[in-house]
Amino acid sequence: MQDHPTVQDHTIVQDHPTVRDHTIVMTGASRGIGRIAAEHILRRSPGVHLLVVARGSSGAGLAEELSAGGHTVSHVPADLGSLSSVRSAAAEIRERLERGELPPLRGFVGNAGMQYTNALTEGPDGFESTFAINVLANHLFVRLLQDRFVAPARIVITASDTHFGDLRHNMGMVPGPLWQSPDVLARPGAFPRPDTAAGGRTAYSTSKLAAIHLVHEYARRLPAGIDAVAFNPGFVPGTGLLRNAGPVSRFAMRRVLPVMTLTPFATRPAAAGRHLADVVLGITEAPTGSYVDRTGTARSSEESYDPRREAELWDSAERFTAAYADLP
Repeated sequence: MQDHPTVQDHTIVQDHPTVRDHTIVMTGASRGIGRIAAEHILRRSPGVHLLVVARGSSGAGLAEELSAGGHTVSHVPADLGSLSSVRSAAAEIRERLERGELPPLRGFVGNAGMQYTNALTEGPDGFESTFAINVLANHLFVRLLQDRFVAPARIVITASDTHFGDLRHNMGMVPGPLWQSPDVLARPGAFPRPDTAAGGRTAYSTSKLAAIHLVHEYARRLPAGIDAVAFNPGFVPGTGLLRNAGPVSRFAMRRVLPVMTLTPFATRPAAAGRHLADVVLGITEAPTGSYVDRTGTARSSEESYDPRREAELWDSAERFTAAYADLP
């Protein structure tokens, strides 16, 4: 695969009358960089209808908060660890688009991510929960909404430095990815010492590598005008990513590691959220299939460019989600 596929980049900022009123669907908007990005998107694109996907009843409160100042925000409930719940959310979005309750769909932001303290957590569909949330939920959303996107449109999937697996990018805090057959990766216990935090972190870095693989495959397979981009916010201390970690790790993430934002090795949440919004809105130019490292396109890891692996992962993701791909 080339560094960046050749399909032309499309900017969806609100300067053009044909894209002034449109819908962006976003997961992971309730906290951290997603919340900051959502606020930037709404301020800078007054014509956007932001549809947030959030768990349980939290979406209603989130939509109300983000609507302050006259912004247009609605919500759809979904548990991203459950593929049937993702299907229900996608079906509701499709119905609202078909009824004309939402303006044309021009964006999907798969920002929600989870890191567990082990690699044994199993979701209701039998998949390992890190893989289900960080990989399969996004894939099912993309596939179920694919024919409802109106070009120019942009899909943004939040990736991570951890997929490099080296000291420069991980600072020794997260083990690098350990790629295996998707049939193994998708199930609990795929990694050494799966009952430990190291196993859970390996599941996380591997899931982020998988996300980049799928972005490359989306760039090959999606219709022209629907771009797919992977976004790396850098290391961002102080977010809720480790909310399932132990008390020592949570304390370090909240109180100790934020000091690193004074160095080039980390990014402040406010900056990371702004960078994500720039990518979503097309302010940061990025051809389809690109990897955006904070403020500009860059090469992801050498391991991430593997067309054979990407095709295998696509086929597996299609198989894993097939039972949920038929809408009611």
